[in-house]
Amino acid sequence: MPTESDIRAALATVRYPGFSRDILSFGLVKSIQVEGGKVVVEISLATRDPNIPRLIHEQAMDVLSKVPGVTEPRLDFDIKEPPTPAQSGADKLPKSSIPGVKKIIAVASGKGGVGKSTVASNLAVALSKTGARVGLCDCDLYGPSIAHMFGSHERPYQNEEQQIVPVERYGLQLISMGFLLDDDSPVIVRGPVATRYTQQFLRQCAWEDLDYLILDLPPGTGDIQLTIVQTVALDGAVIVTTPQEVALIDARKACAMFQKVNVPILGIIENMSYFLCPGDGQVYHIFGKGGGEHEAKRLGVPLLGQVPIEMHVREAGDEGHPIALEEAAKSAASKAFHDIAAKVRELVN
Repeated sequence: MPTESDIRAALATVRYPGFSRDILSFGLVKSIQVEGGKVVVEISLATRDPNIPRLIHEQAMDVLSKVPGVTEPRLDFDIKEPPTPAQSGADKLPKSSIPGVKKIIAVASGKGGVGKSTVASNLAVALSKTGARVGLCDCDLYGPSIAHMFGSHERPYQNEEQQIVPVERYGLQLISMGFLLDDDSPVIVRGPVATRYTQQFLRQCAWEDLDYLILDLPPGTGDIQLTIVQTVALDGAVIVTTPQEVALIDARKACAMFQKVNVPILGIIENMSYFLCPGDGQVYHIFGKGGGEHEAKRLGVPLLGQVPIEMHVREAGDEGHPIALEEAAKSAASKAFHDIAAKVRELVN
């Protein structure tokens, strides 16, 4: 006769649609009852997409029917409304679920190396230059870079309420694993621990009256990203890509993730869009031309901006002084970030 362990082993092969992780590790399986050949599995989901439970049902019934001794498999679904209601058009975007924060914006990319953290840092700075109170949460636990990009080695501390008090720099409230570790210390934690760290950064931080909280997500569509989009009421997501096709392919995956969990995609930012040669004024499209614009049209979302390649952007990041702190007239990249910030404000307010 089948045992509960047999059933769990079978369900561990059922993937959440669109992700590599299984429904068991996501905690979607709430109970398993085994009586002889009869098996009843209760699954709890938070989704508005009818295809999600349908695909899980098909996969689960298929694997359960192959477990020796199982004659009557049954799945009971408890489908709830996700924490962020899907809204579009003239409707207002959902309110923040994090105390002390009005709007939450995720900055994501399908792959690494496209300058996502540079974009997140400068978007946060540009928003703060409008007079808004802005926070930046570095959710990339394995490759934190925000501390370095803001030139701070200050350690956060806990207040009387046992909350983490963010580091302040250039008027922004910052939190990053980089503030908690030495420069050469790696973060070696498994997925469940990483997601707990992320939740602490978001919900156990003393964010103080923020108009915007920018989340710098890790590249890809893994555990941390899914945990955030399923548990935090995001007001929207910004997708960062470069013009070449290999980056656009992964950007589509990031867009698909947000669409599956009903998070509005505010638009696409094409980073490293072109190089303006200071010697002859010639524009060089090093990574291709028009990829971000084409992808934005394909997805039906705005192209928020095209950020050029500038040596000073790299130098400013290395020096802990984001380029958006400079006047837009002095840098095409700084101007691009300020223009993007204006569009993002218009979309979420």
